[in-house]
Order: sequence, then C-alpha cells, then structure tokens
Amino acid sequence: MAEPVPASVRVTVVYAPQPRQVEEAPLELPAGSTVQDALLRSGLVAQFPELAQASQAGLGIGVWGKLVSDPAQTRLQEHDRVEVYRSLRVDPKLARRERFKGQGARTTGLFARKREGAKAGYGG
Repeated sequence: MAEPVPASVRVTVVYAPQPRQVEEAPLELPAGSTVQDALLRSGLVAQFPELAQASQAGLGIGVWGKLVSDPAQTRLQEHDRVEVYRSLRVDPKLARRERFKGQGARTTGLFARKREGAKAGYGG
C-alpha cells in the first residue's frame, strides 16, 4: 500500500550574510514546492535584496550541501535545509599558508609539543 502524500513539507532556509551571522527561517510549504518558492517565502529576500538575483550576485544555492543547478525546478522534501552560499573572499589554502607563516613551524602541527631530545616531527 502506498504512503499518503503529505499536504505540506517543513523546510529551513539558511543564509549567512557575514561571518558568524546566520539567518535561519523555518517554513511550512505546500507539497511540491521548489527551492525558489522556499527562498521567496522565507522573508530573507526582503531582508537581503542580493538574494533576489542570487546567481548574478555570485551566490550559490543548495539543499543539504549539494549545489542546486535550477532552484525553480528542484522540488523540496520534508525536513530539507535550503542553504544560500556566499562566495569566498580568500582561497582557504592561501589563508592557511598565511596563518602558518605568521605562527611559524615550531608552534604548529607535529612540532607544537616536542619532547626533550625527540627527533623533529616526533612529538611526545
């Protein structure tokens, strides 16, 4: 016997406009709603106008960490999490290299806690 089709789905729309600032909007939408429907109904577009033209603003949209190519066609399921991604300002690899340069090799990673008389790379 087939399960009954729900009349509505509960989803959450999440956007972080700045580091350490997360805006979250829980919604209950009619069954068959799309990612774009959720984004518009969340109220975040009114609060952050750049979301209205997310693709032109360099923002990505995904569901549970998977990028969505067409938000107008992607249907949502119960308990989905719609996420709006900002573009990165700095390459993460470059940022890590710069932090490492500032800290120095003796205070990071394998070299942070060196035992007296131990060989290089062997903590203890």
